[in-house]
Amino acid sequence: MIAAAILLAALPVILAGAQLFTNAIEHVGAAFGVSEGVTGSLLAAIGTALPETAVPCLASLAPGAGERLAVGAILGAPLLLSTLTLGVMGAAAWQSRGLSAVLTPERAGLNRDLDWFLGLYMLALGGLFLPSGPWRQVWAMVLVAGYAGYVTVTLRASRALVAAGHETAVPARLYLARLGFGRFPGVRSIQLLLGLAGIVAGAQGFVTGIERLGPRLGVSVLVLALVIVPIATELPEKINSALWVRRRRDTLAFGNISGALVFQGSLLPALGLTLTPWRPSALLLATMLVTIAGAGMLRLRLRRAAAIRPYHMLANGLLYAAFLGYLLVA
Repeated sequence: MIAAAILLAALPVILAGAQLFTNAIEHVGAAFGVSEGVTGSLLAAIGTALPETAVPCLASLAPGAGERLAVGAILGAPLLLSTLTLGVMGAAAWQSRGLSAVLTPERAGLNRDLDWFLGLYMLALGGLFLPSGPWRQVWAMVLVAGYAGYVTVTLRASRALVAAGHETAVPARLYLARLGFGRFPGVRSIQLLLGLAGIVAGAQGFVTGIERLGPRLGVSVLVLALVIVPIATELPEKINSALWVRRRRDTLAFGNISGALVFQGSLLPALGLTLTPWRPSALLLATMLVTIAGAGMLRLRLRRAAAIRPYHMLANGLLYAAFLGYLLVA
């Protein structure tokens, strides 16, 4: 089957791209002199958010089914990050460190990311109930301004962390340097672009394979967009964070997810408000509430100043399984 062949070919491309990207982004963060939180929450999160941003942008240009695909892709991406992706990262930590190991992300940055995400995403939820007209454009501009505010606050916090000795560390040489290209000018940027190209190309191939497979399975466009497409487009975040948590780079691992949540919980809904109907339904409301619950579970853990262990994150994966169960009976 052609669809299955495309899926099998796309996965190693994503894996290779993620390896190049995570290695290069650490060097880029060190070169800029920013904290690990900024490297994970901004540089890595924005870079790996390209595949899931491209899907709704392209889909929203097509009326009818394309608009439903866009809305589903916009809401499915943060759903997957706050539930299944955290669960996958917990499984990776369990496999490499044990079920009761303590994960040690930089808590202030993770708290900040989750607070901004929950605040902006609740605004996006409220936007579902706005009537058509200029208010939707204003609401979208508020979400965009919110993300700009988040970037400003994060960069300001980075300066204090760097001054305290928490700048991004580089434990491994660039892969291209190991191959003898270390003296080439801009080698960091070259490897970063190669990694991004692999991630985007692999994710696009994965989406193409899934879209061809979906009709054969009798899956609706909205369910396809909410469940299947995000699995492909969120692979970069899942793989990057799993790689980082296995290397005990917990701040980068969590920051990659939480920073992507803020990006996808503000800029993508702004796109939905502007280019799609963005109307409430039982399925969309359930999707957004489960997303908020997943991020809220982690935020509550941090608020209690309790240790974060792999089995806590596995609970987020179970939340995603519960959402799939809801789809089956809805």
